[in-house]
Amino acid sequence: MSLTAFVSSIGRHIRESIVALGAFTRLFMAILARSGGAFKRFGLVSQQVHFIGNYSLLIIAVSGLFVGFVLGLQGYYTLNRYGSEEALGLLVALSLTRELGPVITALLFAGRAGTSLTAEIGLMKAGEQLAAMEVMAVDPIRRVMVPRFWGGVIAMPVLAAVFSMVGIIGGWVVGVLLIGIDAGAFWSQMQDGVDVFKDVANGVIKSLIFGVAVTLIALYEGWTAKATPEGVARATTRTVVSGALVVLGLDFLLTALMFSN
Repeated sequence: MSLTAFVSSIGRHIRESIVALGAFTRLFMAILARSGGAFKRFGLVSQQVHFIGNYSLLIIAVSGLFVGFVLGLQGYYTLNRYGSEEALGLLVALSLTRELGPVITALLFAGRAGTSLTAEIGLMKAGEQLAAMEVMAVDPIRRVMVPRFWGGVIAMPVLAAVFSMVGIIGGWVVGVLLIGIDAGAFWSQMQDGVDVFKDVANGVIKSLIFGVAVTLIALYEGWTAKATPEGVARATTRTVVSGALVVLGLDFLLTALMFSN
C-alpha cells in the first residue's frame, strides 16, 4: 500500500467515525425530544422494562451469586494475611456496590438485552415495518425507539442492585457459612464502612449512565443496520463490542471523578 493510499484510508475512517458520531447524537436528541409522550402511555415503557429486565434477571442473579462466591474466597485469602478476616463483608460490599455490580451488570446487559434490542430493531427495518409506520403517519422513533430506550434505562439500575444484593449474599454464604467468619462482624463491618451517598448512590449513578449508553448503542446499531440478515448479524456484534468498550471507558472516567477525593 502506498503512502497516499494509507493516508487516504486513515482520512476515510476518521470521516466515517465523525459522521457516525453525528448520526448517533442526532438519534439521541430525537429520542429525548419525543420522550415526553412516552410516559403518557407508560404501558409501552413497562412492557419494555419487563422484556429487558425480567428476561435478564436470571443471568444477572446467577452471575452475581458466583461473583459473590469468588469475592468471598479471594477476599478471605487476602485479608487472612493481615488478620482482618472480619472486614470481609466490607470488602465484598464495596467491591460490588462501587465497581463490579454496575460494570458486570452492564456487560451482561449488553450481551443479553442489547443484542436483543438491536436484532429486534434491525429485523423490523429489514421487514419494512418501520417504513410502514411512516406511511401510516406513525413516528417510529416515538413508537418504537423511545419506549425501548427508557425501558433499558429503568431496568439497568434495578438489575445492578439485584446483582450487588445477590453477590453480598454469596459472599456471606462463603465467608460465614463455609469458612466460619463471625456473622456479626461480617455485617457490622459492612454497615459501618459502606456510605449510602458516597458508595451506593455513586454505584446507582454509574448504572444509570451505563444503561443510557448501552441501550442507546443497541438502538442505534439496530436503527442503522443494513436491511439484510448479514447486516443485522453484524449490528448485533457491534452492539456487544461497542457497548463493552464504552462501559469500561466510562467506568474509568466515572471512578476518577467520583472517588478521587
